[in-house]
Amino acid sequence: MNPVLKLLLEGEPLSTEQMGEVLGMSEVEVAVELEKLKEEGVLLGWRPIINPDFDEDVVRAVIEVKISPEREGGFDRLAERISKFDRVETCYLMSGAYDLMLVIHAENLKRIASFVFEKLATLEGVVSTATHFMLKAYKEQGYLIARAAAPEDKPSVSP
Repeated sequence: MNPVLKLLLEGEPLSTEQMGEVLGMSEVEVAVELEKLKEEGVLLGWRPIINPDFDEDVVRAVIEVKISPEREGGFDRLAERISKFDRVETCYLMSGAYDLMLVIHAENLKRIASFVFEKLATLEGVVSTATHFMLKAYKEQGYLIARAAAPEDKPSVSP
């Protein structure tokens, strides 16, 4: 991985001094606000927004999972267990035909398939899954991924 990108992904956020300068607040005021946001569970971490198509060696997929709610705990215990897998980037409880929506990543399609049939589908309480591979990103976390079409991509005559 690009070392600058790796530093951004694993690095620290702006200092409270830097944030205070930008916001016109004291360092202490910024630190108090950050601590409050962490305690309230609003601020979970710091990550730059990366174009998901950047790394061609990573395959991402959305997996819908139908699970059986447990008598005590409903969907939570199984959802939390599934969320602990390293490959799971995101896990949401949702309405509709499936109960959970996962976003996962792997080095190739085979690894995603292996995760589904070796790890996920074998868990007690998992009833069924539907896997959708992400082919192309148009927007990521509110940011459009702009791509200008090359002139040679356009047909000379269109119907």
